[in-house]
Amino acid sequence: MRIAHIIMVHKNPDQLLRLIKRLEHPKTDIFIHVDAKVPIENFSIIRDLKNVYFIKNRVKCNWGGNSLSRGIIAALEEVANQSVKYDFINLLSAQDYPLNNAESIYNYLSLHVGTNFISYEESNESEWWVSARSRFEKYHLTDFNFKWKYFFERILNKVAPKRKFPVEMQLYGGSKSTWWTINGECAVEITDNIAKDRKLKTFLKYCWGTDEFVIPSLIMNSKYKNKTINNNLRYIDWSEGNAHPKLLTTEDFERLKNSDNLFARKFDSDQDSKILDMIDDKG
Repeated sequence: MRIAHIIMVHKNPDQLLRLIKRLEHPKTDIFIHVDAKVPIENFSIIRDLKNVYFIKNRVKCNWGGNSLSRGIIAALEEVANQSVKYDFINLLSAQDYPLNNAESIYNYLSLHVGTNFISYEESNESEWWVSARSRFEKYHLTDFNFKWKYFFERILNKVAPKRKFPVEMQLYGGSKSTWWTINGECAVEITDNIAKDRKLKTFLKYCWGTDEFVIPSLIMNSKYKNKTINNNLRYIDWSEGNAHPKLLTTEDFERLKNSDNLFARKFDSDQDSKILDMIDDKG
C-alpha cells in the first residue's frame, strides 16, 4: 500500500517542514501545492527532501473562491496521474497536524483499503445547507479582480434568476468537507469527470465555497458511494461560530489526546508551537 499526501500551503515554511517530518514514511509521498500568489522560493527549505514534490500546476487560491477547489483539483489530478498508483490520497492544509505518528496512520489505512473518508451533513435541510444554497444559487465574483465587483455582484443577483446546479445530483457537503482521505481509484474517476464536464466547471467559476461540497457530491453520486464513510478522520472545532475553525492550542490537548481522529486542524506554530510538541511526545 502507498499513500500520497497533498498539502495546500501559502505561509509558514517552518511549520510545513515540521508537518512533513511528522508524515514521513517509506511508503508515503508528499505533494506540496504552493498558492500561486506566493513565491515558491519561500519554501526552498523543503526542496531537497526525499519523496517530497511540488505541484507544477499552481493556482492562485482566494479564501471562499472556487479557486481553492481548482487548486485542490489541479493537485489531485497531478497526483492521480503519476506513474505510481496510490491506494490513498490524503488532502491536508499546512495548518493540519497528525495526531498519530506516520506508522500508526499507515497501519490504520491499510485496514481500510478501498474506502473513502469524507465528511458531510446528513440532511440537506440542516442549518449548514440552509445558508450554503446561496453559494451556487447566487452569482459570486470572489475570484475576479475588477473595480466595483461587489457592487456589480449585488446588482446582478437582484436581476438574475436563481441559479440551478448544472448536474442532476443530490448535493453533499458541510463545514468539515474540504479535507478528506480518498482511495486512488476514486480520485482518478473524480478528476476525469471534472475535466470532461465543461458546463460544471463554468458554473462553479461563479460559486462560493465550492471546496465544501463539490468533491463530496461527486463521490456520493458515484459508484464509490457505498465505499465511503461519513468521517474525514479530522478533529475540527467550529464551536466559536467564526468563519474559520478554532485555532488549537495547549488548552485543547486533552481533547486531542482522547480523539480517535488521525488528524486535527488548525494550528499556528507562531501562536502556539507547544501544542505540536505535546502531540509529538504523545507518539
